[in-house]
Amino acid sequence: MEHGGDLTLAIDRFGGAAEDWLDLSTGINPYSYPIPEDLPANAWTTLPAQSAQERLISAARATYQVPDNLGLIAAPGTQILLSLLPTVLPEGTIALASPTYASHKIAWLREGRDLVEVSSIFALPSEAKIVLLVNPNNPDGQLTDVKSLLHIAETLTERGGYLILDEAFSDVVPGSSLLPYIENQNVLVLRSFGKFFGLGGLRLGFLAGPRDLTQKLASLLESWCLSGPAIEIGTTALRDADWQRKTTRRLIEEMADLTLLLTQHELSVFGGTPLFALAGMRNAAAMHEALARRHIWTRFFDYAPTWIRFGLPNGAENLQRLSNALADARKEL
Repeated sequence: MEHGGDLTLAIDRFGGAAEDWLDLSTGINPYSYPIPEDLPANAWTTLPAQSAQERLISAARATYQVPDNLGLIAAPGTQILLSLLPTVLPEGTIALASPTYASHKIAWLREGRDLVEVSSIFALPSEAKIVLLVNPNNPDGQLTDVKSLLHIAETLTERGGYLILDEAFSDVVPGSSLLPYIENQNVLVLRSFGKFFGLGGLRLGFLAGPRDLTQKLASLLESWCLSGPAIEIGTTALRDADWQRKTTRRLIEEMADLTLLLTQHELSVFGGTPLFALAGMRNAAAMHEALARRHIWTRFFDYAPTWIRFGLPNGAENLQRLSNALADARKEL
């Protein structure tokens, strides 16, 4: 499986140095949260204190509107959390809404679990015990409404099952999170810090859910699994509501500009979020390679050869660079 955000393959195949490339292969905010200049020295020099982690959890609980009845844990990225879920959840068929982020499927199959891919969560197999949904979905941005999610959660709870939601991109889609509405349903929600705050390298993520399960997952994480800088920066960023509001507005505006540009170059944008646009064209693979020859890296999907995904270009200059490259690439197709 290939993730976006690693230019190693691109450079190996198409040359250049990292600084020559415009990397549009990820859904990470190109306008990252500024690293605090007053970051305390002991964030680097001492082991993280329990009190510091509690402040981080408190900030995340407020920002993500996690109900008091749910547990909330932090980890070095959501990747490790999703890989642990198959070890703590009950046996039974897992229904995965696909196509979606490939790591979910890999994690469950690696543990030998029975997994069924479905095109819609509204057509669930009657034997499904666990339903896994990325919402908004990656890579197409498809969004399932809160009312429908609650109905599915209640159905699964009655079966003794669970609804797992990966809300990695919900920060940029206000009102999309199920967290504020969860009462006593069996729901687990993953929240990624790095995508919206533009700090993927910090490695920080959260999981909210029934306290018995969050406690089990916490016990599987090693002591001091979070770095001191991640705790300090994460706490500061999560408390900065003004930056979050301004950044959300900026991302929405710049995605409108990107969508218009892609449309002008005859790419049909049919999905996405304020952090990425999914477009369709007959020869998407050829466009992906033509752009790569111009040192612009996009996402291409083997399972959907007409799809090509673009992250935000980070400013007017890079947007113009993409426009010029698309115009030149068209001449080769």
